[in-house]
Amino acid sequence: LPAFACRDELMRIIRDNQVVIVVGETGSGKTTQLAQYMFENGFAKYGLIGCTQPRRVAAMSVAKRVSEEMNVTLGEEVGYAIRFEDCTSSKTKIKYMTDGVLLRESLNERDLDKYSAIIMDEAHERALNTDVLLGLLKQVVSRRNDLKLIVTSATMNAERFSNFFANAPIYTIPGRTFPVEVLFSKTPCEDYVESAVKQIIAIHLSQPPGDILVFMTGQEDIEICCQVVTERLKEVEGSPKLSVLPIYSQLPADLQSKIFDTAEAGVRKVVVATNIAETSLTVDGVRYVVDSGYYKLKVYNQRIGMDTLQVTPISQANANQRSGRAGRTGPGVAYRLYTESAFKNEMFISPIPEIQRTNLSNVVLLLKSLGIKNLLEFDFMDAPPQDNILNSMYQLWILGALDNMGQITELGLRMVELPLDPSLAKLMVSAVDLGCVAEAATIVSMLSVPSVFYRPKERVEESDAMREKFFVPESDHLTLLNVYSLWKSNGSRDYWCAKHFIQSKSMRKAHEVRSQLIEIMTNKLKIKYTSSGKDWDIVRKCICNAYFHHSAIVRSLGTYRNLRTGMPCHLHPTSALYGMGYTPDYIVYHELIYTSKEYMQCVTAVDPHWLSEMGPMFFSIKQTGYSRLDMLKDNSIIQKNLEIEHRIMTKQDLMEKNTNSSLNRRISTTGSAGKIKILAALKEY
Repeated sequence: LPAFACRDELMRIIRDNQVVIVVGETGSGKTTQLAQYMFENGFAKYGLIGCTQPRRVAAMSVAKRVSEEMNVTLGEEVGYAIRFEDCTSSKTKIKYMTDGVLLRESLNERDLDKYSAIIMDEAHERALNTDVLLGLLKQVVSRRNDLKLIVTSATMNAERFSNFFANAPIYTIPGRTFPVEVLFSKTPCEDYVESAVKQIIAIHLSQPPGDILVFMTGQEDIEICCQVVTERLKEVEGSPKLSVLPIYSQLPADLQSKIFDTAEAGVRKVVVATNIAETSLTVDGVRYVVDSGYYKLKVYNQRIGMDTLQVTPISQANANQRSGRAGRTGPGVAYRLYTESAFKNEMFISPIPEIQRTNLSNVVLLLKSLGIKNLLEFDFMDAPPQDNILNSMYQLWILGALDNMGQITELGLRMVELPLDPSLAKLMVSAVDLGCVAEAATIVSMLSVPSVFYRPKERVEESDAMREKFFVPESDHLTLLNVYSLWKSNGSRDYWCAKHFIQSKSMRKAHEVRSQLIEIMTNKLKIKYTSSGKDWDIVRKCICNAYFHHSAIVRSLGTYRNLRTGMPCHLHPTSALYGMGYTPDYIVYHELIYTSKEYMQCVTAVDPHWLSEMGPMFFSIKQTGYSRLDMLKDNSIIQKNLEIEHRIMTKQDLMEKNTNSSLNRRISTTGSAGKIKILAALKEY
C-alpha cells in the first residue's frame, strides 16, 4: 500500500506536531494502516488510539480488517463501537467507532482522557457529527498538549482543515491510481435508471474484461436496476455471464460481503451501489464506473418540520471521487450519465456540509449539556444557518428539554443520556412517571431498527394478510409492541419469523437495543423498571406526551390535518388504522414521509384531553364562560412574566461577565504568589 512507503516520514511529522492533516486518496491505506503504525510506534502505551468513521458499516468492516491484519481477536486489542453495539474490552488498544459514539463519550469525559491519539477518518464527508466533533476537539487539543489529532481527508478540503486548526501541517500520501477516461452523455437523460441499465449492457457486451461499479441513489433504484439488467440479458442470445450484486445499508451482512468475493473465471461482476462505495468501501477489479449523477441527501424540510431524504444532483467533488474508482487496479473508463455542461454549470464544487442542511435538535441538546450557553458563538468550521439553530431550540423547548431562557432543564439532562432522537428520548423519560418503562423501551427499540415487516415482491398479498394479524386497531406503535411480545413468547425463533414475514435480523437487533436502553435507564439514570401490564392506554398516553407536537385531526376517511400547521397528511396504506372501519378523531404520528403525498408513519389514536394536558402551549379545551378576550389577557400576563424573567437572566449574565473580567485583571497584575491565593480563593468559593 502507498502508506507503507512513507511510513517513517509520516510518523516523524505526527511526533513533531499535535495536529496533522493527512491527505490520501481512497485505497492509499490511510484507514487501515495509520492506526497500526501509531500502535507500533508506542502511542497506545499512554491511552487508546481512537479512529472515527462517519458510517457504521465502515467502522465495523475496518475494525474487522485491522484485527485480521494484526492477527488478533476482534473485540480484544482491536475493537469497534457503534450506537447500541460495543465490541471492545479492557484489552482494547485500537478502537474504531462512529463519530457519534465519540461525541457521546465527550459528555462523560470532557477532555477524552483515555485517548492518547484520535484519528478522524473521512473528515471531508463533513457529516453532522464530524463537524460538531471538529469544534469540540479543537477545544480539547488546546487543553491537552499530550493528545495527538490526525484528520484524514481527500484532497478537496485539506486547506480548510489546516486553516481551522491554526495552519496545521498537511501531509500527502502519494496515490496509486491509473488514468481514467471520463465520458459524458451527449444529451441530458430523462431516466437515469434506464440509462444506467443500457450502459451496463453495452459495456458488458462490447468492452474488454473488468468489473463494473454503478452508482445509484437508494435501495429502490438499486433493486430495479439489478432486476432489469438480469431480465434484459436473458433476452440476448449467447451473452456472456454477468454476476449482478447490490449493496445498500439495509441489505443483510452476508449479502453485503458478496461484493468483495472474486467472480468465477469468465464471469464479469457488476456492483450496483449507493454513495457508500464512493469512499468507505473499495471493490477490487473495477475498470468501469457508471455514474447516475444523483444521490440521496438528508435535507431539513421546513414545510413538514423534519428531515427528508431527497434525490439531489451530486457535486463535482463527488463526481471526481466516483470516476477515480475505475482507476484502482488499472486504466479505466467512467461513464457519466449527464452532460459536461451540467457538470460544469449546474453542480456545486463540493457538497454542502450536513450541518447546514439538517435538523440540529440532537446537536443543540448535546452542546447545551456540555455547558455551551451561546450556540451562535460555538466554533463551527461552517456555522449552520441561525434559523436552523433557533428552530431546533424551539423544538427542544416544546419537549421541555430547554427552559424559557434556552438553558437545559433536568428533563433535558436525562434525555441527553439516551442515544436517541429527542422525541424518542422524551418517550422513554415520560414512561418513568407513567409506569410503563418496559413497553416504552420495546416501542423505541422497534422504531430504532429497519422495518421488521418483510414484504417480498412475489408474495405481497400473503405478507400483507399476515401483517394484519398483528394489528392493534388504534395504534401502529402498539402493533410493534404486539409483534415483539409474540416473538418473545414464541421463543424468538427464526422459523416463526420466516412463517410470519418478520425480519429475524431486525428483531434480534431490536432486542439488543432494548437491553441497552433498559441498562442505561436502570444503571445510569437509576430508574426503577416498571410495566403497565395489559393496560395499553397508559402506553398511548406516554406516546402522546412525546409526540403531541406531531398531532392531527380527521378531515375525511384516511385524511388528516396537522393541528399546528394545517397541512394535510394521510394515513399510509400499511398502517393498522387504515383498515379499521372508522377513523379516530385525533392522532399523533412518529414522522412524515413525503413520496407522492405526505404520509404519516407510525400513527396512534389519542384522547384530545391528553393533547391539552401534554401540550398546553398549543392546545386547550374550550371552557364555558372563558372568552377569547380572557385567553388574550392570560397570554399577555404570560408574555410579561417571560420578559421579566429574560431581563433578570440578562442582568445575571452581565454581572457574571464583569466579575470574571475583573478577576482576570487582578490575576494578570499579581505575581505568582498572588495568583495561587486567588486560585485558592476561587476553589473555596
